[in-house]
Amino acid sequence: MPATRASRAVAAPRVASVEDLRTLARHRLPRAIFDYVDGGADAEVTLRDNRRALEAVTFRPRQAVPLATCDLRAHVLGCDLALPVLLAPVGYSRLIHPEGEVGAARAAGMAGTAYILSSVSGHALEDVKAASSGPVWYQLYLVGGRATAEMAIERARTAGFSALVVTVDTPVVGMRERDVRNGARELVAGSVLDKLPFLPQLLARPAWLARFLLDGGVPRLPNLVVPGRGPMTLVEARDDLSRASLSWDDFRWIREVWRGPIVVKGILTGDDARRAVDAGAAAVVVSNHGGRQLDSVPASLTALPEIVHAVSGRAEVLMDSGIRRGADAVKALCLGARAVLVGRAYAYGLAAAGTAGVARALELLRADLERTLRLLGCRSTGALDSSYVNLPAARWLSEAAD
Repeated sequence: MPATRASRAVAAPRVASVEDLRTLARHRLPRAIFDYVDGGADAEVTLRDNRRALEAVTFRPRQAVPLATCDLRAHVLGCDLALPVLLAPVGYSRLIHPEGEVGAARAAGMAGTAYILSSVSGHALEDVKAASSGPVWYQLYLVGGRATAEMAIERARTAGFSALVVTVDTPVVGMRERDVRNGARELVAGSVLDKLPFLPQLLARPAWLARFLLDGGVPRLPNLVVPGRGPMTLVEARDDLSRASLSWDDFRWIREVWRGPIVVKGILTGDDARRAVDAGAAAVVVSNHGGRQLDSVPASLTALPEIVHAVSGRAEVLMDSGIRRGADAVKALCLGARAVLVGRAYAYGLAAAGTAGVARALELLRADLERTLRLLGCRSTGALDSSYVNLPAARWLSEAAD
């Protein structure tokens, strides 16, 4: 990517890690938007535990193994990716930056990896797919009912999306206390009087506010089109989630309307992993929604070995929640994940500098991934296994050493 003002803003030495992008995001976003990205559910126990679990695993390097380069490639759902890091669906990224989902997809394609588009998105799925030179998957909620979902699935098929990601851990939206305190709902859909107490946080970020207003404010959701009614609003979509719960029986219908690979996202137990595979999943994502749904569930890394064991090679296993460094991805790969998904890590970059910020986040993850492999003395991501890590004494990781 040619040097631009945005790319220079996130270049070294100012930005040396995803945490540096997080700091920039905090300074550039209104508090309500930053906390929407950064926060978790209830007391945020699981949000913190995702990081703690990753930090508790340490490495067992092989010394005196000279490696000029390492093979970072991954093969996921029939796609050859340049690195085993995919961009997870982040709802309504257009609130973070006007480039939103289009910018993130473009950066993913430039990095040689896949982007997963949330159905609750600010850009039309056709525009998102056209922006990326890599694989793009569509993430499905049954918001608006089956007719709405069928319309989106058909559009995704026509546009060339290569997989359907069905999220199963959101029968209702989790209780995100930061959003309540910041007036997130009032700012999006309240009356002028409702908004007044929360407007100072928007006025404190004039650059973001100017971009937001020039982008047209909060438009309707172009991928959630209810027949006879038109596109849903953001608040309508959130409220409709409680009436759009999935059951395992719904997968018979999903398999009829989508003939490509199905990914089931939000799995934390072996029993559910087996149910997902039996329902036709080609891959499962071990995920607690980044700590944003039910609080006090296990960290994703904690649950990963159980799911790998339960699936037993019948489907690919991916993992998300808590990944901030390439070394975190390596730990997940050692414990059986084929690849990882990142959400906040690139959303911070999007807030910092749009497409250039997402590209910088991926660049940081890629460089750390390769550096970690070389320091481990491991030639490729495909050669990683549990012999490269020391596991905590806790029972939750004991199976990975078998």
